Amino acid sequence: MFGKRAGEHAEKAPAPPPASAGAPVSVRPKPIEQAPAKPVQRASGPAPSNMSAGPSGIEQLRAAQAPVTEIVRPQSDYYHATKTTIFNALINTIDLSQLAQLDAKSAAEEIRDIVAELVAIKNVSMSVAEQEHLVQDIINDVLGYGPLEPLLSRDDIADIMVNGASRVFIEVSGKVQLTNVRFRDNAQLMNICQRIVSQVGRRVDESSPICDARLPDGSRVNVIAPPLALDGPTLTIRKFKKDKLTMRNMVEYRSISPEGARVLGVIGACRCNVLISGGTGSGKTTLLNTLTAFIDPSERVVTCEDAAELQLQQPHVVRLETRPPNLEGQGQITMRDLVRNCLRMRPERIIVGEVRGPEAFDLLQAMNTGHDGSMGTLHANSPREAISRMESMITMGGYGLPSKTIREMIVGSVDVIIQAARLRDGSRRITHITEVVGLEGEVIITQDLFVYEITGEDAEGRVIGKHRSTGIARPRFWERARYFGLERELAEALDAAE
Repeated sequence: MFGKRAGEHAEKAPAPPPASAGAPVSVRPKPIEQAPAKPVQRASGPAPSNMSAGPSGIEQLRAAQAPVTEIVRPQSDYYHATKTTIFNALINTIDLSQLAQLDAKSAAEEIRDIVAELVAIKNVSMSVAEQEHLVQDIINDVLGYGPLEPLLSRDDIADIMVNGASRVFIEVSGKVQLTNVRFRDNAQLMNICQRIVSQVGRRVDESSPICDARLPDGSRVNVIAPPLALDGPTLTIRKFKKDKLTMRNMVEYRSISPEGARVLGVIGACRCNVLISGGTGSGKTTLLNTLTAFIDPSERVVTCEDAAELQLQQPHVVRLETRPPNLEGQGQITMRDLVRNCLRMRPERIIVGEVRGPEAFDLLQAMNTGHDGSMGTLHANSPREAISRMESMITMGGYGLPSKTIREMIVGSVDVIIQAARLRDGSRRITHITEVVGLEGEVIITQDLFVYEITGEDAEGRVIGKHRSTGIARPRFWERARYFGLERELAEALDAAE
Protein backbone atom coordinates (compact mmCIF):
# COMPACT_ATOMS: atom_id res chain seq x y z
CA MET A 1 0.00 0.00 0.00
CA PHE A 2 1.15 3.56 -0.64
CA GLY A 3 -0.09 5.41 2.41
CA LYS A 4 -1.46 4.84 5.88
CA ARG A 5 -5.15 4.40 6.09
CA ALA A 6 -6.53 7.59 7.52
CA GLY A 7 -9.14 5.83 9.57
CA GLU A 8 -6.69 5.57 12.45
CA HIS A 9 -6.63 9.35 12.90
CA ALA A 10 -10.00 10.54 11.63
CA GLU A 11 -12.90 10.73 14.02
CA LYS A 12 -15.65 10.03 11.49
CA ALA A 13 -13.77 8.01 8.95
CA PRO A 14 -14.99 4.47 8.23
CA ALA A 15 -13.09 1.54 9.60
CA PRO A 16 -10.24 0.37 7.40
CA PRO A 17 -10.83 -2.74 5.28
CA PRO A 18 -9.47 -6.05 6.58
CA ALA A 19 -5.82 -6.63 5.77
CA SER A 20 -5.04 -9.05 3.00
CA ALA A 21 -2.45 -11.77 3.21
CA GLY A 22 0.88 -10.15 3.97
CA ALA A 23 1.09 -6.97 6.01
CA PRO A 24 0.76 -3.81 3.87
CA VAL A 25 3.82 -1.62 3.78
CA SER A 26 3.35 2.11 4.42
CA VAL A 27 5.90 3.87 2.30
CA ARG A 28 4.85 7.28 3.58
CA PRO A 29 4.46 7.53 7.37
CA LYS A 30 2.42 10.73 7.22
CA PRO A 31 -1.31 9.86 7.46
CA ILE A 32 -3.94 11.48 5.34
CA GLU A 33 -4.91 14.69 7.04
CA GLN A 34 -8.59 15.07 7.69
CA ALA A 35 -8.71 18.67 8.84
CA PRO A 36 -10.42 20.60 7.61
CA ALA A 37 -13.13 18.06 6.83
CA LYS A 38 -15.49 20.55 5.20
CA PRO A 39 -17.18 19.65 1.97
CA VAL A 40 -16.31 21.78 -0.97
CA GLN A 41 -19.01 24.39 -1.41
CA ARG A 42 -21.01 24.37 -4.56
CA ALA A 43 -20.97 27.55 -6.61
CA SER A 44 -24.05 29.61 -5.95
CA GLY A 45 -24.26 31.13 -9.41
CA PRO A 46 -24.39 29.46 -12.79
CA ALA A 47 -21.33 27.52 -13.82
CA PRO A 48 -18.99 29.63 -15.93
CA SER A 49 -18.61 28.75 -19.55
CA ASN A 50 -16.00 26.17 -20.40
CA MET A 51 -14.53 28.65 -22.86
CA SER A 52 -14.31 31.66 -20.55
CA ALA A 53 -10.52 31.64 -20.37
CA GLY A 54 -9.94 33.20 -23.79
CA PRO A 55 -7.35 35.91 -24.28
CA SER A 56 -9.91 38.57 -25.24
CA GLY A 57 -13.60 39.39 -25.07
CA ILE A 58 -14.00 38.73 -28.80
CA GLU A 59 -12.44 35.31 -28.39
CA GLN A 60 -14.79 34.55 -25.49
CA LEU A 61 -17.79 35.60 -27.54
CA ARG A 62 -16.77 33.41 -30.50
CA ALA A 63 -16.15 30.46 -28.20
CA ALA A 64 -19.51 30.92 -26.51
CA GLN A 65 -21.26 30.91 -29.87
CA ALA A 66 -19.39 27.85 -31.17
CA PRO A 67 -21.16 24.50 -30.79
CA VAL A 68 -19.47 22.25 -28.25
CA THR A 69 -19.19 18.51 -28.82
CA GLU A 70 -19.73 16.68 -25.54
CA ILE A 71 -17.04 14.03 -25.16
CA VAL A 72 -17.24 13.70 -21.38
CA ARG A 73 -20.20 14.18 -19.09
CA PRO A 74 -20.72 17.85 -18.24
CA GLN A 75 -19.47 18.41 -14.70
CA SER A 76 -20.18 21.19 -12.24
CA ASP A 77 -17.65 23.47 -10.63
CA TYR A 78 -18.23 21.49 -7.44
CA TYR A 79 -17.05 18.33 -9.19
CA HIS A 80 -13.88 19.97 -10.52
CA ALA A 81 -13.10 21.58 -7.16
CA THR A 82 -13.62 18.27 -5.38
CA LYS A 83 -11.44 16.48 -7.88
CA THR A 84 -8.63 18.99 -7.31
CA THR A 85 -8.91 18.57 -3.53
CA ILE A 86 -8.88 14.77 -3.68
CA PHE A 87 -6.07 14.70 -6.22
CA ASN A 88 -3.83 16.96 -4.11
CA ALA A 89 -4.50 14.85 -1.01
CA LEU A 90 -3.70 11.70 -2.97
CA ILE A 91 -0.37 13.08 -4.19
CA ASN A 92 0.55 13.98 -0.60
CA THR A 93 -0.29 10.46 0.55
CA ILE A 94 1.22 8.03 -1.95
CA ASP A 95 4.82 7.37 -2.83
CA LEU A 96 5.07 7.73 -6.60
CA SER A 97 8.36 5.83 -6.77
CA GLN A 98 6.72 2.80 -5.17
CA LEU A 99 3.66 3.20 -7.37
CA ALA A 100 5.86 3.09 -10.47
CA GLN A 101 7.02 -0.41 -9.54
CA LEU A 102 3.51 -1.87 -9.87
CA ASP A 103 1.79 -2.91 -13.07
CA ALA A 104 -1.00 -0.70 -14.35
CA LYS A 105 -3.82 -2.83 -12.96
CA SER A 106 -2.39 -3.09 -9.45
CA ALA A 107 -1.54 0.62 -9.38
CA ALA A 108 -5.08 1.50 -10.44
CA GLU A 109 -6.56 -0.67 -7.68
CA GLU A 110 -4.28 0.94 -5.10
CA ILE A 111 -5.29 4.42 -6.20
CA ARG A 112 -8.95 3.39 -6.22
CA ASP A 113 -8.75 2.23 -2.58
CA ILE A 114 -7.06 5.40 -1.34
CA VAL A 115 -9.38 7.71 -3.28
CA ALA A 116 -12.40 5.90 -1.83
CA GLU A 117 -11.12 6.63 1.69
CA LEU A 118 -10.39 10.25 0.81
CA VAL A 119 -13.91 10.71 -0.54
CA ALA A 120 -15.32 9.41 2.76
CA ILE A 121 -12.99 11.54 4.89
CA LYS A 122 -13.71 14.75 3.00
CA ASN A 123 -17.48 14.22 3.33
CA VAL A 124 -17.91 14.54 -0.42
CA SER A 125 -21.53 14.91 -1.51
CA MET A 126 -21.72 12.89 -4.74
CA SER A 127 -23.76 10.09 -6.19
CA VAL A 128 -22.23 6.66 -6.69
CA ALA A 129 -21.95 7.26 -10.44
CA GLU A 130 -20.21 10.62 -9.91
CA GLN A 131 -17.80 9.06 -7.43
CA GLU A 132 -16.94 6.35 -9.96
CA HIS A 133 -16.25 9.00 -12.60
CA LEU A 134 -14.16 10.92 -10.09
CA VAL A 135 -12.07 7.85 -9.28
CA GLN A 136 -11.54 7.05 -12.97
CA ASP A 137 -10.55 10.64 -13.75
CA ILE A 138 -7.94 10.62 -10.98
CA ILE A 139 -6.57 7.26 -12.14
CA ASN A 140 -6.23 8.73 -15.64
CA ASP A 141 -4.44 11.76 -14.20
CA VAL A 142 -1.93 9.66 -12.26
CA LEU A 143 -1.35 6.73 -14.63
CA GLY A 144 -2.53 7.85 -18.05
CA TYR A 145 -2.98 11.03 -20.05
CA GLY A 146 -5.64 12.64 -17.91
CA PRO A 147 -8.50 14.30 -19.82
CA LEU A 148 -7.04 13.03 -23.11
CA GLU A 149 -7.97 9.41 -22.30
CA PRO A 150 -11.57 9.51 -23.62
CA LEU A 151 -10.30 11.17 -26.82
CA LEU A 152 -7.50 8.68 -27.39
CA SER A 153 -9.87 5.74 -26.92
CA ARG A 154 -12.17 6.84 -29.75
CA ASP A 155 -11.17 5.51 -33.14
CA ASP A 156 -13.25 8.03 -35.13
CA ILE A 157 -11.15 10.99 -34.00
CA ALA A 158 -8.33 11.82 -36.42
CA ASP A 159 -6.71 14.79 -34.66
CA ILE A 160 -6.65 16.16 -31.12
CA MET A 161 -5.70 19.84 -30.76
CA VAL A 162 -5.21 21.25 -27.27
CA ASN A 163 -4.89 25.05 -27.16
CA GLY A 164 -4.22 25.59 -23.49
CA ALA A 165 -5.98 24.01 -20.54
CA SER A 166 -9.56 25.00 -21.40
CA ARG A 167 -9.75 24.69 -25.20
CA VAL A 168 -9.63 21.23 -26.77
CA PHE A 169 -10.59 20.62 -30.39
CA ILE A 170 -10.93 17.38 -32.33
CA GLU A 171 -11.27 16.45 -35.98
CA VAL A 172 -14.00 13.97 -36.87
CA SER A 173 -14.86 13.12 -40.48
CA GLY A 174 -12.67 15.95 -41.69
CA LYS A 175 -14.43 18.60 -39.56
CA VAL A 176 -12.87 20.40 -36.58
CA GLN A 177 -15.10 20.52 -33.51
CA LEU A 178 -14.79 22.17 -30.11
CA THR A 179 -15.19 19.78 -27.14
CA ASN A 180 -16.09 20.14 -23.48
CA VAL A 181 -12.85 18.43 -22.41
CA ARG A 182 -10.67 20.61 -20.23
CA PHE A 183 -7.63 20.33 -18.01
CA ARG A 184 -7.37 21.38 -14.40
CA ASP A 185 -4.83 24.08 -15.32
CA ASN A 186 -1.86 24.62 -17.60
CA ALA A 187 0.41 22.88 -15.10
CA GLN A 188 -1.55 19.64 -15.50
CA LEU A 189 -1.42 19.97 -19.29
CA MET A 190 2.33 20.55 -19.18
CA ASN A 191 2.83 17.49 -16.96
CA ILE A 192 0.95 15.32 -19.44
CA CYS A 193 3.04 16.73 -22.31
CA GLN A 194 6.18 15.87 -20.34
CA ARG A 195 4.87 12.36 -19.73
CA ILE A 196 4.23 11.81 -23.44
CA VAL A 197 7.57 13.04 -24.75
CA SER A 198 9.61 11.38 -21.99
CA GLN A 199 8.41 7.97 -23.20
CA VAL A 200 10.52 8.40 -26.34
CA GLY A 201 13.51 9.95 -24.58
CA ARG A 202 12.74 13.57 -25.40
CA ARG A 203 11.98 16.63 -23.34
CA VAL A 204 9.96 19.82 -23.52
CA ASP A 205 10.67 22.80 -21.27
CA GLU A 206 11.63 26.46 -21.49
CA SER A 207 15.05 25.62 -22.90
CA SER A 208 13.54 23.27 -25.50
CA PRO A 209 9.94 24.45 -25.99
CA ILE A 210 9.28 22.61 -29.28
CA CYS A 211 9.20 18.83 -29.41
CA ASP A 212 8.05 16.10 -31.80
CA ALA A 213 7.22 12.74 -30.26
CA ARG A 214 4.85 9.81 -30.64
CA LEU A 215 2.47 7.70 -28.59
CA PRO A 216 3.01 3.96 -28.15
CA ASP A 217 0.54 3.25 -30.97
CA GLY A 218 2.53 5.44 -33.38
CA SER A 219 0.29 8.50 -33.21
CA ARG A 220 2.24 11.67 -34.02
CA VAL A 221 2.63 14.25 -31.24
CA ASN A 222 3.79 17.86 -31.39
CA VAL A 223 4.20 20.04 -28.31
CA ILE A 224 5.01 23.74 -28.18
CA ALA A 225 5.27 25.18 -24.69
CA PRO A 226 5.57 28.64 -23.15
CA PRO A 227 7.17 31.10 -23.64
CA LEU A 228 6.58 30.39 -27.35
CA ALA A 229 2.93 29.41 -26.80
CA LEU A 230 1.38 32.48 -25.19
CA ASP A 231 -1.89 30.97 -23.93
CA GLY A 232 -0.45 27.82 -22.38
CA PRO A 233 1.04 24.60 -23.74
CA THR A 234 -0.25 23.61 -27.18
CA LEU A 235 -0.49 19.88 -27.87
CA THR A 236 -1.37 18.39 -31.25
CA ILE A 237 -1.89 14.65 -31.74
CA ARG A 238 -2.38 13.03 -35.14
CA LYS A 239 -4.06 9.75 -34.20
CA PHE A 240 -3.64 6.46 -35.99
CA LYS A 241 -6.51 4.07 -36.34
CA LYS A 242 -6.22 0.85 -34.38
CA ASP A 243 -7.29 -1.09 -37.46
CA LYS A 244 -4.83 -0.35 -40.24
CA LEU A 245 -6.37 0.77 -43.51
CA THR A 246 -6.04 -1.47 -46.52
CA MET A 247 -6.44 -0.64 -50.19
CA ARG A 248 -9.89 -2.22 -50.04
CA ASN A 249 -10.85 0.25 -47.30
CA MET A 250 -9.67 3.13 -49.46
CA VAL A 251 -11.88 1.90 -52.28
CA GLU A 252 -14.82 1.67 -49.87
CA TYR A 253 -14.17 5.25 -48.73
CA ARG A 254 -13.97 6.29 -52.41
CA SER A 255 -10.47 7.62 -51.95
CA ILE A 256 -9.54 5.73 -55.12
CA SER A 257 -11.45 3.76 -57.74
CA PRO A 258 -11.17 -0.06 -57.82
CA GLU A 259 -9.17 0.13 -61.05
CA GLY A 260 -6.85 2.78 -59.59
CA ALA A 261 -6.34 0.60 -56.53
CA ARG A 262 -5.24 -2.30 -58.74
CA VAL A 263 -2.75 -0.02 -60.50
CA LEU A 264 -1.39 1.14 -57.13
CA GLY A 265 -1.00 -2.49 -56.13
CA VAL A 266 1.09 -3.16 -59.24
CA ILE A 267 3.16 -0.02 -58.57
CA GLY A 268 3.92 -1.18 -55.02
CA ALA A 269 4.66 -4.78 -55.97
CA CYS A 270 6.88 -4.15 -59.01
CA ARG A 271 9.22 -1.93 -57.01
CA CYS A 272 8.58 1.43 -58.60
CA ASN A 273 10.18 4.39 -56.84
CA VAL A 274 7.26 6.36 -55.43
CA LEU A 275 6.79 9.85 -54.02
CA ILE A 276 3.53 10.55 -52.18
CA SER A 277 2.68 14.24 -52.33
CA GLY A 278 -0.02 16.17 -50.54
CA GLY A 279 -0.91 18.92 -48.14
CA THR A 280 -1.07 18.72 -44.37
CA GLY A 281 -3.70 16.24 -43.23
CA SER A 282 -4.28 14.83 -46.71
CA GLY A 283 -3.46 11.25 -45.68
CA LYS A 284 0.07 10.87 -47.05
CA THR A 285 1.36 8.66 -44.23
CA THR A 286 -1.80 6.53 -44.29
CA LEU A 287 -1.42 6.03 -48.03
CA LEU A 288 2.26 5.16 -47.58
CA ASN A 289 1.31 2.55 -44.98
CA THR A 290 -1.24 1.14 -47.38
CA LEU A 291 1.24 0.89 -50.24
CA THR A 292 3.78 -0.95 -48.11
CA ALA A 293 1.31 -3.83 -47.84
CA PHE A 294 2.35 -4.83 -51.39
CA ILE A 295 6.04 -5.23 -50.46
CA ASP A 296 7.20 -8.82 -50.68
CA PRO A 297 7.76 -10.33 -47.20
CA SER A 298 11.24 -11.50 -48.21
CA GLU A 299 12.53 -7.95 -48.79
CA ARG A 300 14.62 -6.06 -46.25
CA VAL A 301 13.06 -2.66 -45.60
CA VAL A 302 14.65 0.23 -43.70
CA THR A 303 12.44 3.13 -42.58
CA CYS A 304 13.70 6.60 -41.59
CA GLU A 305 11.38 8.96 -39.71
CA ASP A 306 11.42 11.98 -37.44
CA ALA A 307 8.86 10.26 -35.22
CA ALA A 308 8.26 6.57 -35.89
CA GLU A 309 4.75 6.34 -37.35
CA LEU A 310 4.92 3.73 -40.09
CA GLN A 311 3.45 0.36 -39.21
CA LEU A 312 4.86 -2.12 -41.71
CA GLN A 313 3.73 -5.73 -41.48
CA GLN A 314 6.71 -7.33 -43.20
CA PRO A 315 8.93 -9.54 -41.02
CA HIS A 316 12.23 -7.90 -42.06
CA VAL A 317 11.90 -4.22 -41.18
CA VAL A 318 14.50 -1.97 -39.57
CA ARG A 319 13.03 1.20 -38.06
CA LEU A 320 15.23 4.27 -37.58
CA GLU A 321 14.34 7.56 -35.92
CA THR A 322 16.09 10.92 -35.79
CA ARG A 323 17.35 12.38 -32.52
CA PRO A 324 17.27 16.03 -31.41
CA PRO A 325 20.31 17.69 -29.82
CA ASN A 326 20.86 17.51 -26.06
CA LEU A 327 21.02 20.46 -23.68
CA GLU A 328 24.54 21.26 -24.85
CA GLY A 329 23.45 21.22 -28.48
CA GLN A 330 25.33 17.99 -29.18
CA GLY A 331 24.32 14.53 -30.36
CA GLN A 332 21.79 15.47 -33.04
CA ILE A 333 21.09 12.82 -35.68
CA THR A 334 19.36 14.26 -38.73
CA MET A 335 17.25 12.58 -41.38
CA ARG A 336 20.12 12.93 -43.82
CA ASP A 337 22.40 11.02 -41.43
CA LEU A 338 19.86 8.18 -41.30
CA VAL A 339 19.33 8.01 -45.06
CA ARG A 340 23.06 7.99 -45.73
CA ASN A 341 23.58 5.27 -43.13
CA CYS A 342 20.83 3.19 -44.74
CA LEU A 343 23.06 2.64 -47.74
CA ARG A 344 25.44 0.66 -45.51
CA MET A 345 22.70 -1.56 -44.10
CA ARG A 346 22.04 -3.65 -47.21
CA PRO A 347 18.45 -2.46 -47.67
CA GLU A 348 16.29 -3.52 -50.59
CA ARG A 349 13.87 -0.66 -50.03
CA ILE A 350 14.33 2.62 -48.17
CA ILE A 351 11.22 4.37 -46.92
CA VAL A 352 11.49 7.96 -45.68
CA GLY A 353 8.54 9.09 -43.59
CA GLU A 354 8.79 12.68 -44.79
CA VAL A 355 11.28 14.37 -47.12
CA ARG A 356 11.74 17.95 -46.05
CA GLY A 357 15.39 18.91 -46.55
CA PRO A 358 18.75 17.94 -48.02
CA GLU A 359 18.02 14.25 -47.43
CA ALA A 360 16.11 14.46 -50.73
CA PHE A 361 19.47 14.24 -52.51
CA ASP A 362 20.48 11.10 -50.62
CA LEU A 363 17.08 9.50 -51.23
CA LEU A 364 17.34 10.11 -54.98
CA GLN A 365 20.81 8.60 -54.98
CA ALA A 366 19.47 5.54 -53.13
CA MET A 367 16.63 5.17 -55.63
CA ASN A 368 19.09 5.30 -58.51
CA THR A 369 21.69 2.91 -57.10
CA GLY A 370 19.90 -0.40 -56.74
CA HIS A 371 17.31 0.35 -54.06
CA ASP A 372 14.28 0.09 -56.33
CA GLY A 373 10.92 0.38 -54.66
CA SER A 374 11.96 3.13 -52.27
CA MET A 375 9.22 5.49 -51.12
CA GLY A 376 8.81 8.83 -49.39
CA THR A 377 6.31 11.60 -48.72
CA LEU A 378 6.60 15.34 -49.09
CA HIS A 379 4.35 18.39 -48.90
CA ALA A 380 3.15 19.73 -52.24
CA ASN A 381 -0.15 20.62 -53.84
CA SER A 382 0.36 18.88 -57.19
CA PRO A 383 2.72 16.37 -58.84
CA ARG A 384 4.40 19.17 -60.76
CA GLU A 385 4.93 21.13 -57.57
CA ALA A 386 6.33 18.01 -55.88
CA ILE A 387 9.07 17.88 -58.52
CA SER A 388 9.85 21.57 -57.98
CA ARG A 389 10.03 21.05 -54.24
CA MET A 390 12.44 18.16 -54.62
CA GLU A 391 14.66 20.38 -56.75
CA SER A 392 14.44 23.19 -54.20
CA MET A 393 15.32 20.94 -51.27
CA ILE A 394 18.39 19.62 -53.09
CA THR A 395 19.44 23.18 -53.92
CA MET A 396 19.05 24.23 -50.26
CA GLY A 397 21.49 21.47 -49.33
CA GLY A 398 24.27 23.56 -50.85
CA TYR A 399 25.42 21.00 -53.41
CA GLY A 400 25.94 23.59 -56.14
CA LEU A 401 24.60 21.32 -58.88
CA PRO A 402 23.18 22.75 -62.10
CA SER A 403 19.39 22.63 -62.42
CA LYS A 404 19.57 20.28 -65.38
CA THR A 405 21.70 17.80 -63.43
CA ILE A 406 19.21 17.80 -60.54
CA ARG A 407 16.31 17.25 -62.94
CA GLU A 408 18.15 14.39 -64.61
CA MET A 409 18.55 12.82 -61.18
CA ILE A 410 14.83 13.19 -60.48
CA VAL A 411 13.86 11.68 -63.83
CA GLY A 412 16.27 8.79 -63.38
CA SER A 413 15.11 8.08 -59.83
CA VAL A 414 11.39 8.77 -59.43
CA ASP A 415 8.93 6.60 -61.32
CA VAL A 416 5.51 7.57 -59.92
CA ILE A 417 4.09 10.51 -57.97
CA ILE A 418 0.82 9.90 -56.12
CA GLN A 419 -1.05 13.05 -55.13
CA ALA A 420 -3.34 13.00 -52.08
CA ALA A 421 -5.67 15.84 -51.21
CA ARG A 422 -8.13 16.80 -48.53
CA LEU A 423 -11.21 18.29 -50.17
CA ARG A 424 -13.33 21.13 -48.84
CA ASP A 425 -15.86 18.73 -47.27
CA GLY A 426 -13.11 17.04 -45.26
CA SER A 427 -12.91 13.91 -47.41
CA ARG A 428 -9.54 12.62 -48.58
CA ARG A 429 -8.98 11.55 -52.16
CA ILE A 430 -6.11 10.40 -54.34
CA THR A 431 -6.35 13.05 -57.04
CA HIS A 432 -3.47 12.04 -59.34
CA ILE A 433 -1.46 8.96 -60.17
CA THR A 434 1.30 10.50 -62.28
CA GLU A 435 4.41 8.94 -63.74
CA VAL A 436 7.62 10.75 -64.57
CA VAL A 437 8.30 10.13 -68.25
CA GLY A 438 11.55 11.88 -69.07
CA LEU A 439 13.34 15.13 -69.76
CA GLU A 440 12.92 17.35 -72.81
CA GLY A 441 15.53 20.06 -72.76
CA GLU A 442 15.36 21.23 -69.16
CA VAL A 443 11.67 20.41 -68.63
CA ILE A 444 10.57 17.26 -66.81
CA ILE A 445 7.75 15.53 -68.69
CA THR A 446 5.01 13.78 -66.70
CA GLN A 447 1.80 12.02 -67.68
CA ASP A 448 -1.27 11.30 -65.58
CA LEU A 449 -2.64 7.77 -65.40
CA PHE A 450 -5.60 8.60 -63.16
CA VAL A 451 -7.10 11.94 -62.13
CA TYR A 452 -9.98 12.82 -59.84
CA GLU A 453 -12.60 15.14 -61.31
CA ILE A 454 -15.05 17.03 -59.11
CA THR A 455 -18.51 17.16 -60.67
CA GLY A 456 -20.46 18.96 -57.93
CA GLU A 457 -21.75 18.49 -54.43
CA ASP A 458 -24.84 16.97 -52.86
CA ALA A 459 -27.46 18.60 -50.64
CA GLU A 460 -25.33 18.04 -47.53
CA GLY A 461 -22.30 19.79 -49.00
CA ARG A 462 -20.30 16.65 -49.74
CA VAL A 463 -18.13 16.74 -52.82
CA ILE A 464 -19.21 14.52 -55.70
CA GLY A 465 -16.59 13.35 -58.16
CA LYS A 466 -15.08 10.37 -59.90
CA HIS A 467 -11.68 8.94 -60.75
CA ARG A 468 -11.03 8.94 -64.46
CA SER A 469 -8.39 7.11 -66.43
CA THR A 470 -6.56 9.24 -68.96
CA GLY A 471 -6.53 6.35 -71.45
CA ILE A 472 -2.79 5.58 -71.36
CA ALA A 473 -2.56 1.86 -72.12
CA ARG A 474 1.17 1.32 -71.66
CA PRO A 475 2.72 3.41 -68.90
CA ARG A 476 6.46 3.88 -68.67
CA PHE A 477 6.81 1.23 -65.94
CA TRP A 478 5.20 -1.43 -68.16
CA GLU A 479 8.49 -3.26 -68.69
CA ARG A 480 9.12 -3.27 -64.94
CA ALA A 481 5.67 -4.78 -64.41
CA ARG A 482 6.47 -7.42 -67.04
CA TYR A 483 9.75 -8.24 -65.27
CA PHE A 484 7.76 -9.05 -62.12
CA GLY A 485 5.03 -10.91 -64.02
CA LEU A 486 2.39 -8.25 -63.37
CA GLU A 487 1.80 -6.91 -66.88
CA ARG A 488 -1.51 -8.77 -67.23
CA GLU A 489 -2.79 -7.35 -63.94
CA LEU A 490 -1.73 -3.88 -65.05
CA ALA A 491 -3.32 -4.25 -68.48
CA GLU A 492 -6.63 -5.49 -67.04
CA ALA A 493 -6.76 -2.61 -64.56
CA LEU A 494 -6.07 -0.01 -67.25
CA ASP A 495 -8.56 -1.59 -69.67
CA ALA A 496 -11.28 -1.69 -67.00
CA ALA A 497 -10.69 1.98 -66.19
CA GLU A 498 -11.30 3.19 -69.74
